[in-house]
Amino acid sequence: MNILILGSGGREHTFAWKISKSPLCKELYIAPGNGGTSKYGENIYADINNFDEIKNLVIHKKIDLVLVGPEDPLVNGIVDYFEQSYELKNVKIFGPNKLGAQLEGSKTFSKSFMKRHNIPSAKFKSFNLNEVDEGIKFLRSSSPPFVLKADGLAAGKGVIICKNLEDAENSFKNMLVNKQFGEASEKVLIEEFLSGIEISCFIITDGENYLSLPEAKDYKRIGENDTGLNTGGMGAVSPVNLYDQEFEKKVENRIIKRTIEGLKKDNIPYKGFLFIGLMNVNGDPYVIEYNVRMGDPETQVVIPRIKNDFLEVLISCIDMDLKSMKINIDKRTTSTVILSSKGYPEKYQKGFKILGLDEIKNSIIFHAGTIKEENNIVSNGGRVIACTGIGQTLLESLKISYELAKKIDWKDKYYRKDIGNDLIDKRKDDK
Repeated sequence: MNILILGSGGREHTFAWKISKSPLCKELYIAPGNGGTSKYGENIYADINNFDEIKNLVIHKKIDLVLVGPEDPLVNGIVDYFEQSYELKNVKIFGPNKLGAQLEGSKTFSKSFMKRHNIPSAKFKSFNLNEVDEGIKFLRSSSPPFVLKADGLAAGKGVIICKNLEDAENSFKNMLVNKQFGEASEKVLIEEFLSGIEISCFIITDGENYLSLPEAKDYKRIGENDTGLNTGGMGAVSPVNLYDQEFEKKVENRIIKRTIEGLKKDNIPYKGFLFIGLMNVNGDPYVIEYNVRMGDPETQVVIPRIKNDFLEVLISCIDMDLKSMKINIDKRTTSTVILSSKGYPEKYQKGFKILGLDEIKNSIIFHAGTIKEENNIVSNGGRVIACTGIGQTLLESLKISYELAKKIDWKDKYYRKDIGNDLIDKRKDDK
């Protein structure tokens, strides 16, 4: 099969790394890809939100299957475009249609879905530009801390948590009136604050059946001890010791099964990944958000633990044959540490030559914000490299990740030095 992966981040590099191993994969293309994906296939520059351009690429390269990495094309309706095109009718595409992608594209849509189907989540209310005064009144009737969320896509940065009312009112007005997150904050949700530990849960579903993938925990803040601004993610680990059998059963019964049933009841066809951001509140799971694609950097710790031919799994989902599949999971621990450009997630410089890109034992380097210039790899984004380590324990995998993080170098490199620390103390096998 000829495969096309859409996207340019660490998630897409991980997909390319995994799919290139499949005997079913004949030719692999990544659009636009990054400085590392060309090791596994051919990078082709394309605007992944220009569907006519993608269509021409698919026809020209005789593509059999398209894997959509990021959320934007899904929310914009690329699956619907393929399904409605006569020339693309025989091309398989992995991901939900535009309606299903609203689970991520609109937080109001997803929260209403959860409420309708009795899926545990924080209480909320949404407001638009004409309802600023009502929103302020609602804040004043609520208790701190205050959670404000942009309704639309904001690249993982559209959530603000305020400890006092004055900050909450200012942030609320800045999001709605000053359009802090652009179109994403045309609506703003004010949500109940849930105190607990965040865990990322992943499934693949064909709308009828589902397969659970390994869980992960990511670290979103730029600063150590979870301080500073939100980012797309500065590191991740898998498995998560808090995701034990009892908690997993609660997630399955209260969240995953109700979500699948809810999609069927609402006549929302859904094929693809479903990433459920969870909060473990005193042993009970609550949904923070749905995402309709794999997480980044969670993909860099989840996919290396999957032993299956991943292309085979994707095909079985598209063909509505998930029931016959079983996911085989490596019991070892994976961790990833993100190397970013100094200044990220705000202003940063790029174009620096990256050195030390040789993998060490039990490690994998996944590129994100890089490009290849002549024979050099140079920085080209905020999050630049993911250093993934594989070990028998969390401590062992983190040691490998950090050895790699120290070895790889460029001007103004930055990384957090506390990824996974909050879980080590709780792991008996690491003491």
